[in-house]
Amino acid sequence: MSPQEQLQQWITQSNNIVFFGGAGVSTESGIPDFRSVDGIYNQKYSEPPETILSHTYFIRRTEEFYRFYRDKMLCLDAQPNAAHLKLAELERAGTLKAVVTQNIDGLHQKAGSQVVYELHGSVHRNYCTQCRTFYGVDFIAQSQGVPRCPSCGGLVKPDVVLYEEGLDQDTVEGAVRAIAQAEVLIVGGTSLVVYPAAGMIRYYLGNKLVLINRDPTPYDGEADLVIHESLGRVLGGIEV
Repeated sequence: MSPQEQLQQWITQSNNIVFFGGAGVSTESGIPDFRSVDGIYNQKYSEPPETILSHTYFIRRTEEFYRFYRDKMLCLDAQPNAAHLKLAELERAGTLKAVVTQNIDGLHQKAGSQVVYELHGSVHRNYCTQCRTFYGVDFIAQSQGVPRCPSCGGLVKPDVVLYEEGLDQDTVEGAVRAIAQAEVLIVGGTSLVVYPAAGMIRYYLGNKLVLINRDPTPYDGEADLVIHESLGRVLGGIEV
């Protein structure tokens, strides 16, 4: 039995599947990842993206933060790819119970997924740090300089987890609960090197751990099925 056939069988026989994904889920939608050769971390800026996307930098050099953020982090023309669409289809069929994602692009919801745990937040939510009024992504995209709340004048911050910031506890607990209860856990498009998110697959208790990633990961030896191929091609070929 080929790896694709094995995956198909596990998916067909299960009604409790959870998907855990990273940047590689969205690269096929034209959104650059962070750590590949042509990823955003290997492009040249006056300071490393890790520095610019930190809480300290956001507070101290807010205007420069937003210049980078609008230019590189808002990929608003991107559309869901075959992987996003298949996951939404599996959820509608009642077999996929949750998507846990490290991405902030909102493409899972755009594809139709309803239960999505966004570990690192979303560019589509932004809030005033003073009065807590929420604003959509267009508010940030169309603003100039430092975005200010029209109601109180407070600084508006993206609801994304920057370096030096902790993950949202409710989101983490929901994701951990879904992973721990899953019969099949499909992990795709992630190098599994970013913590604490990568450590979450440790909560999986089953014996159908599937890793789909173009490159090897530190967890390949622990997986029950490893497929080093395009995530869109693999998931796109699944029959629901």
